[in-house]
Amino acid sequence: MKWDIQRYWEDVSIGDVIPAIEYPLSVYRLIMAAGANRDFNSIHHNSEFAKETGAPDMYANNIFLQGMWERTVREYIGLAGAIKSVKGFRMKIFNIVGDTVVTKGVVKNKWREAENHLVELEIWSENSQGISVGPGSVIVVLPSRESLKL
Repeated sequence: MKWDIQRYWEDVSIGDVIPAIEYPLSVYRLIMAAGANRDFNSIHHNSEFAKETGAPDMYANNIFLQGMWERTVREYIGLAGAIKSVKGFRMKIFNIVGDTVVTKGVVKNKWREAENHLVELEIWSENSQGISVGPGSVIVVLPSRESLKL
């Protein structure tokens, strides 16, 4: 990611595709994610334990998956943009070790409210089984090129 690039409200059009990001789920990555967000439940880092609970294998936890959405949105909006709300984050199927999660999105709407330049993004996660999380709505505030002229 090139963090020196900023997206402005005027640069966004309804229907724009948000660049997809791939997250291969290795054992190492799942263990590091579980440790980083302090979710020490064995279902996220122990295959045998996860299988005993009915899961197909160890799997990514909620906070890790939310972080994938945040990174996808943040890389799209740039550092001067702000995430205002996230809705519709629903896990539908397991994101298990050995699979790859791909976060994707599209611009659904854009509008102004007073001084705020808002954009609605539809975001979802996919793996080899289909859509695993979402789709959900993420509302963001972007800077405007108009405000640069002031």
